Amino acid sequence: MGLQYNKRIFGTKEFYCILKDAFCSMKHTRNARKKLLVDKDFMHRIMLAVTEVNGCRVCSYFHTEQALKDGMSDEEITSILNGSLENVPSGEGIGLFFAQHYADRKGNYDKSAWVRLTDEYGLEKAKGILAATRMIMMGNAYGIAYGCLKGRLKGKPVEGSSLRSEMGILVGSIVLIPMAMISCLFRTDNLENNPSGKGCKGVSQ
Repeated sequence: MGLQYNKRIFGTKEFYCILKDAFCSMKHTRNARKKLLVDKDFMHRIMLAVTEVNGCRVCSYFHTEQALKDGMSDEEITSILNGSLENVPSGEGIGLFFAQHYADRKGNYDKSAWVRLTDEYGLEKAKGILAATRMIMMGNAYGIAYGCLKGRLKGKPVEGSSLRSEMGILVGSIVLIPMAMISCLFRTDNLENNPSGKGCKGVSQ
């Protein structure tokens, strides 16, 4: 598909921040699926669009396979993985642009982008799109660490990555995941109270 590996490397602290956002949005993911606010094809496109920004080769293989199984054309998948949204359904463009924006800013999305999203889809569906974006961000961060460690073990370490960050994400998830879940119990979800996400952009690695 022509996706270069890797465009982005995440540190352990960034990964923890991404985990918290993903888990705190999980209720919106379930709601979107239950009410069919974000259908399977739209979900695939969100995942491919975010994966293109982050450049996770592991995730691109997986989501490409799943999208093909569900009937998405090879041409459309290739287009999204090359960063183009020209061939996507007209009703999904704004949602996919938001997903790309979110990934590019590491969750530090603009308030104006969120307002545009809610104006287009309504608040409930917009929450579902954001939640889906956060979930694939989590998958990308983990997949990139896995790919980097795999390359390191083959004697081909990825520039910009370190054994410490790779192990911190892969092995540290055993501790980080329950910590993130507990943190959500005491966190007021910024979807309701702070539409401009703080994200992880300023988090040190």
